[in-house]
Amino acid sequence: MARASAKTKAKSKTAARTTRARNGTRRRVAARTKAKTRDKTRDKPRRKQTFSLSHHRDEDFKIDGLRTYAKYRDLGIKGATGGMVLAHVIRFLPPCRPEVVSKRHYHDVDFQMIYVLKGWIKTEIEGHGANIMRAGSCWLQPPRCEHVVLDYSDDCEVLEIVLPADFKTVELE
Repeated sequence: MARASAKTKAKSKTAARTTRARNGTRRRVAARTKAKTRDKTRDKPRRKQTFSLSHHRDEDFKIDGLRTYAKYRDLGIKGATGGMVLAHVIRFLPPCRPEVVSKRHYHDVDFQMIYVLKGWIKTEIEGHGANIMRAGSCWLQPPRCEHVVLDYSDDCEVLEIVLPADFKTVELE
């Protein structure tokens, strides 16, 4: 008997129910049920974001990033997202010197996307071999994906977007 009442209760939670409208007529509406699984990413409190605007200025490119062979232009997204996202333009310095550039590494990130703005860049990405990415090319590097820059044009610039903004780079060679 306890089983029957448990089944009845379960059915009543998922079945449609009848309600009485204000004018006295009856109508069927779907019963509300609690979802058995929840999207855990929605449970996390989001960091407050602020408006950010960045106009192109050559003097904003600085040699203060990860690579000594590139200048970085921070787009202000790290500060605007409270460290959730990093967005910067990377301008590679000519000429490409493979002995400096070509070091296999990975980034301990949740997300990393690169879009080529100017020129071209040749990279070797774990499981995908060597690729030449040209202006308009875009790729996603999965977390901890090993890669190496092999070569780039004298005018190469890329947009890189990374989550989280602060991350570790691990050199493998």
